[in-house]
Amino acid sequence: MPIELILGIAAFSTSMIAAIIGFGGGMLLIAILPIFLPPALVIPIHGVTQLASNVSRAAFSYKYVKWQLLTPFLAGSIIGALLFGLLLYSVPTTFIPFAIGTYLLLNLWYQPFTRFISQFENYYLIGILQTGLGLIVGATGPLSLSILTKNLKSKDEVIATSAVFMTISHLAKVPIFMLITHLIWQSAGLVAVMVFSSIAGSFIGTKLRLKTHNDTVIFIIKWLLTLLAINMIYSVVRGTLVAS
Repeated sequence: MPIELILGIAAFSTSMIAAIIGFGGGMLLIAILPIFLPPALVIPIHGVTQLASNVSRAAFSYKYVKWQLLTPFLAGSIIGALLFGLLLYSVPTTFIPFAIGTYLLLNLWYQPFTRFISQFENYYLIGILQTGLGLIVGATGPLSLSILTKNLKSKDEVIATSAVFMTISHLAKVPIFMLITHLIWQSAGLVAVMVFSSIAGSFIGTKLRLKTHNDTVIFIIKWLLTLLAINMIYSVVRGTLVAS
């Protein structure tokens, strides 16, 4: 089976999943790509495909985007990209997934923490952390998804606004992509197939989500975020134990 067909199906499927529940597609895709691509191509092709997936997901649900939240998130993202870009090679990253996982669990399930953190939690800070940490670790999308799930009642508003936020975070990686543009051009055919497939996946996934009950999707998002957080914590603990 041609690699374009295999990865086209993967891009379609993962983008459709993200359009239905708001996240997870990018993490699935980056787990699949190393099986079929050389290491140098994984990050640039994943980044371009995810950018197409997030932009199209937002476009297909644009009327649900809470645009008033964009300004503080964008301002925070610019600060986060500059700050973490400068610290990229000097900050230890081993325990960042552990911190993100712990934050998600406490924020989702422990009301005293939720009440405490709400005094400081805002879209400026989420922009700094999601975009800044996105330069270092992959699974930062759930940071904004967790606060959106608390603040917005509609599943469509949550997922559409999250898609815009993730688009901004992915755009912060453009300077990195510019350094390896030649690798993307060498695989232009594959990139075109995956971009088209991810847009198609966003379209189908959005149609399916709009027909799904609001409470059901919010419930699924909350529990999938919980499982993701547990996996983050477990992976760091396991890695630390193995290293010792």
